[in-house]
Amino acid sequence: MADRASSSITVHAAPDAVMAVIADFEAYPEWTSQVKTVEVLGRDDAGRADRVRFVIDAGIVKDEYTLAYDWSTPDQLSWHLLSGQVQKAQDGTYALTAAGDATEVRYDLTVDLAIPMIGLFKRKAERTIIDTALKGLKARVEQG
Repeated sequence: MADRASSSITVHAAPDAVMAVIADFEAYPEWTSQVKTVEVLGRDDAGRADRVRFVIDAGIVKDEYTLAYDWSTPDQLSWHLLSGQVQKAQDGTYALTAAGDATEVRYDLTVDLAIPMIGLFKRKAERTIIDTALKGLKARVEQG
């Protein structure tokens, strides 16, 4: 059964600067410790990555998977799982909201694993993934 986890963080930068870091998938291993490798497999007509393969090691969850991205709104990036070894579903969203000279970043994630896992461990892994991603994003954007 899929569980949904959410969190948000304030980043002291404009939404377009935040989205530029989110969109730079190849750089994820530099600022997201769980992401080991990233390969962009396809791009849309605007040159944005729309299919991306990831290899992650998030402690209890290790996986190689491919996501499809939806760039239909400028302040939101959504995705869903195309294939995975451990995951059978993943849906996520980064939603950006301008807040004065800062940006509120909300990260929503729903994951369903193909392997049985105690709910407590699964929720802890999801929370760790989200919190690490948001803190890494904030640091990366604010460092310039």
